[in-house]
Parts: sequence; structure tokens; C-alpha cells
Amino acid sequence: MKTEKTAAHPLMIQGTCSSAGKSLITAALCRILTQDGYSVAPFKSQNMALNSGVTPDGFEIGRAQIMQAECAKKEADTRMNPVLLKPTSQSGSQVIVNGEILAQMDASEYFSFRKKLIPVIKKNYKSLAAENDAVIIEGAGSPAEINLKKNDIANMGMAKIADSPVLLVADIDRGGVFASLYGTVKLLTRSERARVKGLVINKFRGKRELLEPGLREIERLTKIPVLGVLPFIQDLAVDEEDSLSSRLETKSAGKNQLFHVAVCRLPYIANFTDLAPLQNLDFATISFFDSCETFAQNEAIFGAADLIIIPGTKNTIASAQYLRKSGLSKLIQNEASCGTLVIGICGGYQLLGQKLSDLEGFEGGKQGIVETGLALLPTQTSFGKNKIRRRFSGRIPEISGDFSFLSGLSADGYEIHSGLTSGSITDFPAAWNKNVFGTYLHGFFDSKEILHSILNHIAEKKGIDLPDFEDFRSRKEKEYERLAAIVRSSLDMEKIYGIMGLSGRGNKI
Repeated sequence: MKTEKTAAHPLMIQGTCSSAGKSLITAALCRILTQDGYSVAPFKSQNMALNSGVTPDGFEIGRAQIMQAECAKKEADTRMNPVLLKPTSQSGSQVIVNGEILAQMDASEYFSFRKKLIPVIKKNYKSLAAENDAVIIEGAGSPAEINLKKNDIANMGMAKIADSPVLLVADIDRGGVFASLYGTVKLLTRSERARVKGLVINKFRGKRELLEPGLREIERLTKIPVLGVLPFIQDLAVDEEDSLSSRLETKSAGKNQLFHVAVCRLPYIANFTDLAPLQNLDFATISFFDSCETFAQNEAIFGAADLIIIPGTKNTIASAQYLRKSGLSKLIQNEASCGTLVIGICGGYQLLGQKLSDLEGFEGGKQGIVETGLALLPTQTSFGKNKIRRRFSGRIPEISGDFSFLSGLSADGYEIHSGLTSGSITDFPAAWNKNVFGTYLHGFFDSKEILHSILNHIAEKKGIDLPDFEDFRSRKEKEYERLAAIVRSSLDMEKIYGIMGLSGRGNKI
């Protein structure tokens, strides 16, 4: 691969492992450069994630790149994430290129195929770079995965395409931070090591001076400077992208608890960023259950669930089978019959219906599959090769039953799903029946008006007052600023600007 020179000044953020903090550091640097007067864009050549979103022109990219674009105060663009892999089984993924489904591939098939994507990645990066002063590039996994280095397009292969310097990030919270930094650097080739211009330690909980001997030694051993130590940041209300996310862990409100929201942790759970507005409420406990036993344990600790949420899943057929075999189907049906509010989002909406048909094997991998849903909504879903990707903005129509309080409220978000659902009552992407509500709309809870209405309905039933809470969208913007301030104060930004070939704050060269 020949190096292509572009107008932008690139910087690539790589990690010693998954979930080292690459996404958030990329986001923070996008906001810092934007604050300092530069036009900057995020870029991730290949992203494997279960959280995705829809661009304004109706294409699909990783949710983390949408978040990073928000940090850069840019509209999300498919060029920011030209290749997206969405796992559908233990070894297979849906391959999305330029925002559209290309194919379904197993790991070995994709490993052989990915070199064909190099021209696509180069074209997208070059176009994006030509429009910006800087591009912050996020790596994937680790550059030291030596079994996967052939035809690499995600780490050092991408750094070579962009002729980009690299910062290497390690997660100290996992332990073994110096070994992971040293081992990663030593497994790189000489030319790859030359690209690594700085080391960053992330998620540190102690006093910096306790690290100093180790920092000096790792600099001596690797001949690469440590450019900063980032603290462990608590309760950051920023979208994350993978199943390692702490957002999939139960969050207790402790003595402040007024509500208990129980979330079904489905196999291949997707777009769990939908839950973020609830998880940022300091008076609500959000628990996760994947069996009848964990549901019962959570209720024993936190009390009866006021609301059950069935989130999205990348494999609705497999999730339906799981619910049936685990006994969770009957549990959720029983809870609904007792009056508990139940909300399904996207794949969760499909699961609430009567029947799921995958006659051609597009969803489940085998032809002729018909699964029974939870039968809580009068809907049926049929899967095919088409995928629906669109944004929605409008008012919720007149609703009967327990969710009548939603009637007439403004809603906006996006649809991104396979499968067509019949039995929906209106053109609004939703259906309802008594105390059960399902919608295809991701971002449904982002609206303070909608979330307030749901919680206020529960509060009235419980005879309690609903506290005021901050609008989630406003909170996110404040969190981007908080993240940027922490990263700016923790990293040597003067040296990072120098590595990128840029001048300091607000003074373009």
C-alpha cells in the first residue's frame, strides 16, 4: 500500500486491548481541536460494534463515530466509518460497507476478503481528510494481534494509509499496564514502532506520583515518551460501542431509588445506548436480567420492577429461542398480565409480537424458521434481505390503554432494522396493547418529554412525586465538554499538537 498525502493532519489512537479508551480519547481530541479553532473529523476504518446509528442521508455507521462527530460539531457521515461489522453469531457478522449491507460472512471468510476493502477505505479517508484540518483516527482492538496483521486495515495498516503518527493507550484498571505497553510495542515491526510517538495510560484511580517510577522505566524500555495519565472518569454520559461496556451492568440508585427498571439482556444485545437516558437518572435503579433467577434476585434486592424494557438485538430469532428455552417468555408474559409496563425497542418490539418468520434464512441463518414471539402485541415480523434505515421526527398518534399519556408527544430518532412488521396501528413505527408498547424508534427515551411522561405515570401509580431531571441531550453536550477538559488537563497537548504538525490553541499553521 502506498502512502497517500492529504490536506489534513492525522493522529491515530490505538490501544493495547479492546475497551482501553480509544473511542473516548478520540472523541475528546475531536472536541479539543474544535474548541481550538480547527475543523476536525473522526475516522474509524473498520468498526465491530452492536451499537449503530443512521446518518442524515439514511446510511448506517457505528454509534461511537456518531458520538465523535457530535464532539467535532459535525454531521455524521459514512466516510467516518466505511466498514462496520455487526456480530450475528459466535463467528459471523453482517458486513456493512459505505453504510449499506454488503454480505453476511464468518470470521475466516472476512479475514480473506478484507484486503478488497482497502481501496474503499483509502477513498473515504482521502475525501474526509481533504475537507478538514485534522482527522483523529481510532484503531480497533490491538495492533499487536499478530495472527490478524496480514492485510490489516484497522490499526497499523490504516496508520500507513494515512501516514499518521500513533498514540498507544493502555487501561491500567485491568492491571498489567506496563507489560501490555511493553509487549505491544515489542510485537510491532521497526517501521510500526517508529509511528508510535507517545504512550497514554488510561483509567488511573490513584496519585500520579505513585506511577512515576514506572512511567520513567517504560519510557526507557520503549524509547517512547508517556504523554499523559488519564483518571478513571465516573458516570460519563457518553455513548459507548461494545459489549464490554459498563452500561450493561446493573446500576443501583441506593437509598435514592424511586423506580426499578428491569432490562432483559438478550443475546447479541444491540443499540443499548437507548438505555443511557434512564441510566443517568440518579433516582432509578437499572437492573439487567438474563434468566428467571437473576430477575428474581434483582427484585429481591431492588423491589418489584416498575418497568421492563426489552432492547434491540442483532439476532431476533436467536433471542426468541433464548427467551423460550430460558423460561423468560413466560416470566415477561406473567409480569405483563400483572400490569407491569413493558416497552420493546427495535428487536425487542419484534419479540413482543405474535410470530417471527425467517423463511429465507436472512436472520437466523437457516431457511424456514418460524418462531413464536411473546404474543403481547398484535404484530408479526417477516425477515428478508432488505434493511430499513431512516430518521423519524413527528408526533405520536392517539394511543389507547396504559400508554395513552404518550398521545400527541413529539418523538424523533431513527429506525435501523431488518424485518417488516405487520399489525402496526399507524404509520408511526410502533404498536401497543394495554400496558405493552413497542417501537422501532431508537433514541425514544432521549426526549425528556417522553421519559418524563413514562416516569410520571409510574410515579402517580406509586403515589410519589417525580423529581425534576436534566434533559439528556443537554447533559450529553455538557459531558463532551467535561471529557475534553479532563483529557486536555491530563495529556501534554502541546506535544500532541507538535506530533500532528499543528500549532497550539486556536492558531492554525
